[in-house]
Amino acid sequence: MTLGEKIFELRKKCGLSQEQLGEKINVTRQTISNWELGETSPNPEQLKLISKELNVSIDELLDNDIQSVLVEKVSNTEKLAGLVLKVLKWLGIIFIIVLIIDIASLVLFTYVKDNKGGVDVNMTQEVELQCSIEEKEYIITVGSDGYFNCSNCSKELQKELKNNYIDFGNIEKTSNNIFEYFENNNGTCE
Repeated sequence: MTLGEKIFELRKKCGLSQEQLGEKINVTRQTISNWELGETSPNPEQLKLISKELNVSIDELLDNDIQSVLVEKVSNTEKLAGLVLKVLKWLGIIFIIVLIIDIASLVLFTYVKDNKGGVDVNMTQEVELQCSIEEKEYIITVGSDGYFNCSNCSKELQKELKNNYIDFGNIEKTSNNIFEYFENNNGTCE
């Protein structure tokens, strides 16, 4: 529908003659007739006055279908939101898969490390022996982490044990060596 046809239709709907509408917007009847016939068009100021007198928006008067523009924009926004949600969903799934792989790798690495003889801080071995020679008591403590203590041993006995009988890498052998030392020197160990 053209602008002129729209003005004609709305003028009739409001029950106005060309002359009455012309008086309200300060133009002649002939100007209204020319608009309705499509020979001329109102300027922007005249469009404002016409829309006010005929109780319609300028967009409706010019057949600007703003409704379809809004619907299209809303539809495009919904499509974009749907796409963003799909992307976020896939990113979440990928994140969970990577997290599961990381956890499985950590568990597997720990298992393989333990089964291949990896050193674990909690695997430290220690032995404490109570030994005596000539009624003199000694408490000897040796750990696989390099710990050695014999607080009531003489410096010579400590040096002898450390240099000749202690193997920090083999606590069982160390224990047997210390037993042997004390037996060879007429002592005992428990």
